[in-house]
Formats: sequence, structure tokens, C-alpha cells
Amino acid sequence: MMNSVKQIARMLIVLSICMFCNAVLASDEGKITVDERAKAIKWMKDSHAETLAALEGLSDEQLKFKAAPDKWSVLVVAEHIWMAEGLQFIAMEQALAAKPNPDWEAKTKGKTEFLENVMVGRKGKASAPESIVPSGKLSAKEVIDKLKEARSKTLKFTEETQLPLKAHTFDHPFPVFNTLNAYQWLVYIPLHNFRHNKQIEEVKANPNFPKK
Repeated sequence: MMNSVKQIARMLIVLSICMFCNAVLASDEGKITVDERAKAIKWMKDSHAETLAALEGLSDEQLKFKAAPDKWSVLVVAEHIWMAEGLQFIAMEQALAAKPNPDWEAKTKGKTEFLENVMVGRKGKASAPESIVPSGKLSAKEVIDKLKEARSKTLKFTEETQLPLKAHTFDHPFPVFNTLNAYQWLVYIPLHNFRHNKQIEEVKANPNFPKK
């Protein structure tokens, strides 16, 4: 009788431990890894620093130079980077507001690497949605201040969040990307930033770019 009681007690303890472990695993499912967080933070800092460095020391004429009437100037590209960051952060929030996607792993597998490849490599062409087409009316100081404010907010979230970003998804309007998880929407911000930093360098490399 005593042995039976001990066996039952042991079984209950083992069962409790298993239930606890399953609960922990469930709560951690979809959370970003240490490496993923570090990568996102590095991209945030590096892309932002590149933009600020590209704007530094430019004259008003250089900031507003356009290679053609329908092309964007350095300052307009920078304004677009700021506007896009706000829209992409909202997309991430919309993903988090939705219920966890039970198929998030299958739906978003390989998308982070794909985004990096397409964005940083400037592969493919796309027209900016009307909501983030820059006005070209802001001063350099206004654009720089807005860039710094937006990135500070995004970076703080990236450094501090404990939410299961990968378990929540929101569809991209471009079919080529389709379903992205909240982490992918988050890193979309600096990767998009890198893409347009290259556009800024292209403007500055134009042979007609003002010398001063």
C-alpha cells in the first residue's frame, strides 16, 4: 500500500513537471532569439548611422538636387525613409494585435533572409504607396529630427520587447512577400533603410551632382 502511494506521488510530480515545461515552451514559442535581437539592433543602428552620415555636410543645393524632374533628391529619399519606418512599425503592431498564427513557422520560413537579400541588394522595383510618398517640403533639420525620433522609438522596442514576435503575422501588400511575422516587419525597417541609403549614394554619384 505504501509503495503504491509513493508511486502515485512520483507520477504526480513527474506530470506536474511536464505540464510546467510545456507551459514554459508554449509561452516562449515565437519569441526571438538572442542572436535575432542582436542582428535587428545592429541593423537599426548601422542603417540609421549611414543615413545621417550621407546627409551630413550637404548644402541645400546638394540636398535638393534631382537627376531628373521625376527623380527623388537626397532629402526626399531621407524623408521617405522616415515615413516608411512609421508605416512599417504600424504593420508590426497590427501583426501583434492579431491572434497567434498557428502556421507562422511554415508561412514565414526563410522570409527574413529573403527580405535581407531583396532589400539590401536593391533587387526588384516597387512604387511607394501614396501614404509614404514624400512631400519634399520639409527642411533638412526637420527630416533629421524625425528620423532620429522614429529610430529611437523603434530601437527601444527592439531592445526591450519580450513578445512572441514570430508567432504573430500580417500580410504584406506585395505578393512577393505575402505573410510576414512581426519580427520580419520589425527588421523590414532597417533593411528598407539600407536599400534607400544606396539610392542616396546613387544620387550623390550622379555626374551632375553639385560640387558644393
